[in-house]
Amino acid sequence: MAVRQFLADAKVELKKVTWPTRKELLSTTAIVIVLVLIVAFFLGIVDLGLLKMIKNVIG
Repeated sequence: MAVRQFLADAKVELKKVTWPTRKELLSTTAIVIVLVLIVAFFLGIVDLGLLKMIKNVIG
């Protein structure tokens, strides 16, 4: 019966949660997407630079 008690407790706790509004959700999602794109671009540039360096060393 431990699973049943856990689910009951989880239901009670979920009622206490303050969920974000649609506006908050969309704005934070947009921020995350933009930051992911910036980091991906940066890592792509670093990767290309390292690739060129390795090609120069190897020949």
